Amino acid sequence: MNREDREKLGKRAVYVAIAGNVFLTIFNIAVGIMAGSYALISEGAHTISDITTSIIAYIGFKIGSKPADDEHPLGHGRAESIAGLVIVIFLAVIAYEIIRGAIDRLFFGGTAAIPDPLAVVMALIGVITNFFMSQYIIKLGERANSPAIIADGKHQRVDILSSIAILFGVMIAQYGYPQLDPFIGLVIGLLIVKTAIEVARENLNNIMGKVPSPDLVDRIVEVSNSVPKVCGTHDVRVNYLGSYATVSLHVELPSDMSLDESHKVAHLVQNKVVDEIDVIHGATVHACPVGLEYDHDQQLDE
Repeated sequence: MNREDREKLGKRAVYVAIAGNVFLTIFNIAVGIMAGSYALISEGAHTISDITTSIIAYIGFKIGSKPADDEHPLGHGRAESIAGLVIVIFLAVIAYEIIRGAIDRLFFGGTAAIPDPLAVVMALIGVITNFFMSQYIIKLGERANSPAIIADGKHQRVDILSSIAILFGVMIAQYGYPQLDPFIGLVIGLLIVKTAIEVARENLNNIMGKVPSPDLVDRIVEVSNSVPKVCGTHDVRVNYLGSYATVSLHVELPSDMSLDESHKVAHLVQNKVVDEIDVIHGATVHACPVGLEYDHDQQLDE
């Protein structure tokens, strides 16, 4: 996927997220106040943060899409994972405020009021809106191979569970259990904490260069071995940068091959790996004579 197409997907994701969350914020808070539902007001506060995190995700996406330069020879891909970690900070702050407010209402707020049934309608609207919005954003993030957009989509997906929790909480509260409403607010806060931990772990793994899938290494070996005169491929090391990766690998060539010919084959392997595997943006190939015993256990070639 070229840079222009990828940027279009990123813009579409952020526009959908902002438009959807502006709608949900206004109506969650307005209906929450009218219906007397702390859980809906809490969800409205959460959707305000969703707007901010979508903007942060897009900023990270834009920086991560910038091409390599002299100061960043491998590109700017890790900016997307850094944006994902900034989103985690926002999630943690919102979760803290919601949990604190819920605990105050549960234990120090006196007798809780029963929310108006109008809150059920808003919760149902929230479930439907968040489901389609989060699925669409995650799909766009996967198409663009963007950790920042995927993280934002997973963040939005929490709202599906929280809206379902509000829906059942308000319904049950009608039967004389008003304390369930702030309890649902507490559940929402804990769900946000869970999402923050998952997003933090995923983006830290990206920054640390964790390979996104074991299948990627198998695919690199398959493509490399398909180049004529390559007798085998080993010591594949993927440097994952969030939305793309670079790779170094060793190819086994006939021992009687000339330096000039082995050089040409190495470049054919590099070009084919980059051309046929979208996530790979750069490859470095080391040629080895077939059958040569060599210690590949060292972390860096000496």
